[in-house]
Amino acid sequence: MLDALGIASVDELFKDIPESVRINGLTLPAGISEAEAVAKVRKVLGANKTPEKLPSFLGAGIYDHFIPAAVRAIQSRSEFYTSYTPYQPEISQGVLQALFEYQSMMCELTGMDAANTSMYDWATALGEAALMAHRIHGGKEFVVGRAMGRERLQVLRSYASGVGLKIKMVEFDANTGQLDLDMLKSQVGPDTCGVYFENPNFFGVFEEKVDEIRSLVPSVLVVGANPLSLAITKPPGEYGADIVIGEGQGLGNPPSYGGPLLGVFAVKKEHIRAMPGRIIGMTNDAKGKRAFCMTLQTREQHIRRQKATSNICTNEALVSIASTAYIAVLGGSGLRKLAVENMTAARDLARNINHLRRFKAPMFKSAHFNEFTVRSKIPYSRVHRELLRRGLHGGLSLEDRFPELGHVALFATTDVHGENERERIIKALGAIE
Repeated sequence: MLDALGIASVDELFKDIPESVRINGLTLPAGISEAEAVAKVRKVLGANKTPEKLPSFLGAGIYDHFIPAAVRAIQSRSEFYTSYTPYQPEISQGVLQALFEYQSMMCELTGMDAANTSMYDWATALGEAALMAHRIHGGKEFVVGRAMGRERLQVLRSYASGVGLKIKMVEFDANTGQLDLDMLKSQVGPDTCGVYFENPNFFGVFEEKVDEIRSLVPSVLVVGANPLSLAITKPPGEYGADIVIGEGQGLGNPPSYGGPLLGVFAVKKEHIRAMPGRIIGMTNDAKGKRAFCMTLQTREQHIRRQKATSNICTNEALVSIASTAYIAVLGGSGLRKLAVENMTAARDLARNINHLRRFKAPMFKSAHFNEFTVRSKIPYSRVHRELLRRGLHGGLSLEDRFPELGHVALFATTDVHGENERERIIKALGAIE
């Protein structure tokens, strides 16, 4: 390299760097063998509180489900694990077909006509949905239900600020936790480009009057949902949703440290050209054989530049492939069985917590999915510390997010919790004085 550059030494190579900022090499410890390195890393990792050591009842959008070994095996194949956005279909048929299958599965779950592959997470999917509603309708107001995740609302506000979109809030009913329909009616007007609500919402509560909500929305209706719940409930497409979004992490991806996540985004056919993100289509090649390719790319930033529907410049392909494998391994009946088991376990856990002297669960008088609200007679921060001391991670405190509810937390339970873990949480809560 030095000969090719026509210089005599490495020092001459770096002569443009001022001597005052140069360092005399890196101070590194002596090398060790691979076996020693593995032992050292394992010792460091041993300090982590894993779900096995510290069962967690957190939820609020990210869920810990059992993942079959086949999912990781498929996801780890080199053609999936190392691939980038499949601009060249000639060499990307495997990835393209996997993503096409993902889109098909999301359409079937949501009851919509088309889905992309995919958004960063639920929060960015919501931001993009608001911008899409604005493009379709033109109004400058976007109405949302307050029973939603704080992080999603923060990202939505960031997206909305760029186009001057005003965010209007609709409260939840204090008894049911569902959307206050009288307030929704008062908030919707001619300048409303879209309305967003979650079903189940942030409290895990199902909305019962979805048809009435649809009748109150003259513009774009956006519905947020836990995809697993759609295995046993009426899909949003059947009650008039124009856009359906959600978080796909729980379908085959571990919670890790909060990511990577997977934003589900599906729409009605008439809105497909306004939808952001990648779309994979099925076609025929030059020989008439079935083939897959990226389609409707005139919406994308690499062609449309500043006129694109979105500035998102990558996708969550590997995470969506894991979700595709997960759904394929479980199948339709397996997915429904899992959803029923999660909902039943949450109902039973809430009932048992409600028998304890210091707690009431669920707080809202409505059907809920795999998470529910728990009201405590003492500050939940104290309850949480006591649970941690007993080797359990409790639910998410809502005391700062919804202060009017009092000492309330959001608990979630999934298939990773067996009878032992649920009995432990009941026993621990009952022992708190």
